[in-house]
Amino acid sequence: MTQPRVPSAPPVDPPLTVDRLREIGLFGALSDEVLTHLIDTLDQRRFTPGTVVFQEGESGHDMFVVIDGEVEVLKKSRRGRSHRVAILGPNDAFGEMSMIDVQPRSATVRALAATRLLRISGEHLDALYRHDVKSYAIVVLNIARDLSRRLRVTDGILADIAANVLDEYVR
Repeated sequence: MTQPRVPSAPPVDPPLTVDRLREIGLFGALSDEVLTHLIDTLDQRRFTPGTVVFQEGESGHDMFVVIDGEVEVLKKSRRGRSHRVAILGPNDAFGEMSMIDVQPRSATVRALAATRLLRISGEHLDALYRHDVKSYAIVVLNIARDLSRRLRVTDGILADIAANVLDEYVR
């Protein structure tokens, strides 16, 4: 005689901890008290593989940090084809550009695996500003550092592409 199947419970996410947030560059140099405040106020979201987090061209006023899982960043070419420009994993942040320049999303982000994200909205940053202005400044500086790092990488890629095109043209 077979045993009746008992439905399995949905997976339970491990709780976010101060130590876990401390691993994330965006939250570098924040006090335990502020990290605890963030744990209590920020939203967590789960995405299954293939689910779009946001679409290029949409308006957005929030950013995300990958807690678990993996996402891909897709950018449309002039011909309308989507091309993968990055794969992001735990501790990586994305979506901050639309918070800073208040422009539509510059790319599409889609989950590649079961993914847990931490959502940070403009309202969350405003609440952090009211809670602790120094910590707010640190987070904004950490966002700027990450954007600067990404720009440097992009500059290097563009320089290589330009050099290759020029080499081909000269031949």
